Amino acid sequence: MSLVSSLKHSIFVRIYAGLLIVCLCVALFAQLLMDTINKERVQSYRENMATGAFYLVAEGIARQDSESQREYWLSDASSLFGSTFRIIPIKEVNFSANELRRFDRDETVVRYVSQQNYADVYHRMPDGESVLTVKVSQVTEQQVRAMSVFLLDDMSYYTTLSAKRARLAELEKKFPFPLALEGVNELNLDSDQLARLRRDEIVILFQDTSTSQSDSSIRVVVPSEISGMAILMGPVPLFNWFPLNLIVSMILISMFLISLGVYALIFPLERKLQLIQVGVNEVSQGNLDSQVQVIGQDEIARLSATFNAMTSHIKRLIESQRELTRAVSHELRTPVARIRFAVDMLADTDDEESRFTQRDYIDEDIEALNGLIDEMLTYAKLEEGSPKLDLEPVNFKELIEQIVRETNALGKDIKIVGNPPSSKVTAIADRRYLHRVIQNLAGNALRYAETTIIISAGVKKGNAFVCVEDDGQGIPEADREKVFIPFSRLDDSRTRASGGYGLGLSIVSRIAFWFSGSMSVDESPNLGGARFTMTWPVKPLTQTIAADQITQEKSDRTFS
Repeated sequence: MSLVSSLKHSIFVRIYAGLLIVCLCVALFAQLLMDTINKERVQSYRENMATGAFYLVAEGIARQDSESQREYWLSDASSLFGSTFRIIPIKEVNFSANELRRFDRDETVVRYVSQQNYADVYHRMPDGESVLTVKVSQVTEQQVRAMSVFLLDDMSYYTTLSAKRARLAELEKKFPFPLALEGVNELNLDSDQLARLRRDEIVILFQDTSTSQSDSSIRVVVPSEISGMAILMGPVPLFNWFPLNLIVSMILISMFLISLGVYALIFPLERKLQLIQVGVNEVSQGNLDSQVQVIGQDEIARLSATFNAMTSHIKRLIESQRELTRAVSHELRTPVARIRFAVDMLADTDDEESRFTQRDYIDEDIEALNGLIDEMLTYAKLEEGSPKLDLEPVNFKELIEQIVRETNALGKDIKIVGNPPSSKVTAIADRRYLHRVIQNLAGNALRYAETTIIISAGVKKGNAFVCVEDDGQGIPEADREKVFIPFSRLDDSRTRASGGYGLGLSIVSRIAFWFSGSMSVDESPNLGGARFTMTWPVKPLTQTIAADQITQEKSDRTFS
């Protein structure tokens, strides 16, 4: 597997990459949310700050007796404010429902145009049919002083101290900061500030009580017509783009979103591990039919595939051990009985020729026992663990021609027909084991064919195949699965008289399994007898047999 493919299917790389993506997405979301919240906060700040000042202007205009006086007062207010105030019919502007609700609460509407960096401010006049509007580019000290003058003008209509304080208490509802009438000596002003107050100048005080700007504010001290008294406006909080509560909220939201992202990344892994744990518990209780169904190509999916292969292999080993035990006891009984009979005959006869004959019989039975033991060892080795496959491209044409030549060399009166593909057709396989498969099938066909066998191979739809067919009596459909069972022999033409121990096809079937393929038997369409076919992927996925490789070292030591 290539490095790119390994990284692609690595669950840890996917988790790390997923965490990085989650963090980036959360950071972008937090930035977007912070900008959205700050836009709303700054809009609310602008409107709240503007409401009090524009209420004073609207009240000042409403107090004028004539149209000319209102125009004159409005002109002075514009000069003082630094921007031109206008009164327009409310119907000239298309106000939204939310803005109209603000007018109903006697609040100011601010429309900020970020591209041109200015704001249109609207405040509904007491008549309800018109609005006071002005265009503001930025808030300056001139506008702060103008607001103070507007406040002094409004307070001039209230002559007594109690009336002024009552009016301040009423106006305080329109401002987002406190208004109070205080004694000058209680304000802790320096000599320069006191001198400016005596000259009827407005004093602006900046207050920063911390290293951050969270507590930064300004206070405006306005000289009053009452001796020794001044109107204190503020503290007026400055807008803070990153207040502590907003930062804490963003951190908590980000941590929550990251935790959700991490859970979404970890949950599939946890679920897969739980499935494997369930499978392990089933196997530990003796249920070897348990299979873990984990979808994917990551390490956990490969682990589940290995677990399934290991479980299947354990089940096969147990079943094979049982079958082998029963079969061995059955197969050994016959030659052992014949040897015992021959020994008894040797003891009972004095004829030398008869003794030699019985000795030959004993030798034949011993040779049969040796052959049986070799076959059983070969089969047991294949069952115990996977062979070390030397996978390479195998040329089918060369292999088929070799098998035909070797089969003809046996001298049987059977026609051997090779049907190989072109010399360019190859498939990935272990040539030694593939040779043994075809040779075994060909030898098996020789015993049952009447005149002809055909050996063919090729590649079709991504699968390679080898096929051996004969013109014998064939195999009944009900018995076709039995021929791959160890020590299994069929009646009729395929009897003990044909030789063998019933292990050849079982060995072929095991080799097909290690090729990630399968064996099948059906009726030959050309010859009418049996047709044995082995198929496997052109590029076998050898990693699927990793579980069986665990026992390979032990198998090699046992049967070497």
